[in-house]
Amino acid sequence: MEPQLLHTVTDSVATVVIRHPAKRNAMTAAMWAALPPLLDALAADRSVRALVLTGEGGTFCAGADISTLQGSPVQAQRLAVAAEEALVAFPKPTLAAIRGHCVGGGAQLAAACDLRFAEEGARFGVTPARLGIVYPSSSTRRLVSLVGPATAKYLLFSGELIDTVRALRTGLVDEVLPEGELDKRVAEFTRILASRSQLTQAAAKEFADGRTDRDPHWAGQAAGSDDTAEGVAAFLERREPRFTWSGPAAR
Repeated sequence: MEPQLLHTVTDSVATVVIRHPAKRNAMTAAMWAALPPLLDALAADRSVRALVLTGEGGTFCAGADISTLQGSPVQAQRLAVAAEEALVAFPKPTLAAIRGHCVGGGAQLAAACDLRFAEEGARFGVTPARLGIVYPSSSTRRLVSLVGPATAKYLLFSGELIDTVRALRTGLVDEVLPEGELDKRVAEFTRILASRSQLTQAAAKEFADGRTDRDPHWAGQAAGSDDTAEGVAAFLERREPRFTWSGPAAR
C-alpha cells in the first residue's frame, strides 16, 4: 500500500490521515513534501472551519521513514520543518488525534497542532538523540513552550518514550480518552470548534503564537464583522449564534 496523506472534509471539519501502514505511518520525504500544499488547499476552502490530523489504524506516526534520511539527512529535515511550519501557520484550529506511537517526526507534527487529544496507551517520544540528529531550533522552542524546559530536555536528551499520564501532566496532550472513545470525542469537540466565531479563533491563534503586532489588524477585522453583534444577540435570545466571518484564507 503506497504511503500517502489522505484527506476528507465533513461538516466543516477537514481530516488529514497519515497512511503508511508498513512502517507504522512513518513519514516519507514525499509525504513531508505533500503536506504544505495540501494544507494550503484546505486553508483556502472557506467551508473548512477546523482540521484534524491523525494516523491510519492504531498508530499516529512513528516518525520519519529512516530510509529517506540515508541520502540527505539535512534535506529530509528541511522537508519536515517546512511541513511542521505549514501546520503551525494553518489559519484555523488544528487538533491531533493520537493513538499508539507518536514519536520523532510524529511528535513534531503533533506539537505543531493547536491541540492534542490522545487515546489511553499512546506513547510519545522525541528521538533525535537516538540517531545523532540535531533537532531544529524552531521545533525545540515549540516543545519547550508546551512542556517546559525540564521535560523538553528529558525528552530530547534521552529519546525515551512517555505514556499518556505523563504527557497529560506535562502539557504535551490536552485530553486523554479511554480506548474506543477518541473518535467520538474528537468529532464532538470539532463540532464545537466549527460552531464558534472564526474571528475570535483566528485572532486568538495569532496572539497565542506570539504575534504582538497584530492588534490593529484584528481590531479592523472585528469592526468590519457582524460576529460580535450576532454573538450578543444570540446570547440574549437564548439561541445558537450564526457567525459569518470567514476572513482571509491565509495570513
